[in-house]
Parts: sequence; C-alpha cells; structure tokens
Amino acid sequence: MMATSRLFGRCGGLLEAAKAFSASFAYSSSSSSSGNGRGLMRVIPVSPQLGKFLGASEASRTDAIKKIWDYIKLHSLQNPANKKEIICDEKLKTIFAGKESVGMLEISKYLSPHFLKSK
Repeated sequence: MMATSRLFGRCGGLLEAAKAFSASFAYSSSSSSSGNGRGLMRVIPVSPQLGKFLGASEASRTDAIKKIWDYIKLHSLQNPANKKEIICDEKLKTIFAGKESVGMLEISKYLSPHFLKSK
C-alpha cells in the first residue's frame, strides 16, 4: 500500500471509493445469478404445450429458446437450402401454431403467447 500511496499521492480517497464500488458490484452480480433474474432470464410459468415440449412448467425465455434450438439441430430441422427456415415436425407444430415452417426470426414471436403473464 505504501508504493500505491507514493505513486498516486492524494488520490487515496479515489482508490478506496473504487474498491468499495467494485466490491458492491461483485456482490450484486453474484446475487442476480441465483435463478430469480429479471427480464429474459426470469423464470415464469409456461403454457401446457410449451411445458410438455420443455419438460417443465416454468422456464425463462432464454432457456426455452436454447432448448428449442437444441431440438432443431438434433433433428436436423433447418432447411438445407435456406438455413433461416425451420421445417416443423409434429412436436414443433404444437408450439408454433401448427405452421409447416417458421423463419428463425419468428421463433420468439410464436413463443410469446406461451409465456403466461404473472401477476
């Protein structure tokens, strides 16, 4: 600490404030990863159709999209000619409103009704 005070002189107060800020920031970021989260990471109830697909009655939007993409890639459901198009099998049709094919940018649009509003 002696070398630091000699190097920065009268800036010791700023260093202490920076250390306090970084300590409080580290605490707040670790508490947000406890699973409750906010926004897209918040776990909320899902519709029975999406719950059956995911195997859970609650999920976060990011987890649901990740599991859907894992399923799509596992079953090779992307159109080989146009990778932006997803060819729906019977299981995907239950969550994508019975569509035969869905664009990759439409996935979140078709998932929105499956996330139930919590009060």
